[in-house]
Amino acid sequence: MTGVVGRLGLDRSFAAYVAVSAAALVADVLTLDRLLVIGADERLAAALGYSLGILVHWLLASRLVFALEAAGRGSEERRRQKGLFILSALVGLALTTGIVGAGTQLGFDPRLAKLFAIGVSFFAVWLIRRLYIFAR
Repeated sequence: MTGVVGRLGLDRSFAAYVAVSAAALVADVLTLDRLLVIGADERLAAALGYSLGILVHWLLASRLVFALEAAGRGSEERRRQKGLFILSALVGLALTTGIVGAGTQLGFDPRLAKLFAIGVSFFAVWLIRRLYIFAR
């Protein structure tokens, strides 16, 4: 079991990943809220908020959580990591959308389904990033 915990980085980097994810979520939600307040289209506001959240997450995670595993700036490997990072974010988005949609169809409040989806997508994306994108 210790090997699995160490391989996943749960011993130290997981807490940093949680903090980075919280910062990205704050950027996402604040952007969404501010854009809605000024009358932006809901879909555009959601997309821009999510996009800013991905950017914040990359900037923080690649420097604070996965600093030792991140490839050097400007390298082909770094571009590959960025591309895979975005793809993993899209996996999280797909999971979130699917869970919220399914939850709503089953009669759950969308906000409750979103809370569940955040947990599921958070852990799934963490695993993708730890095991594949920033593998040790």
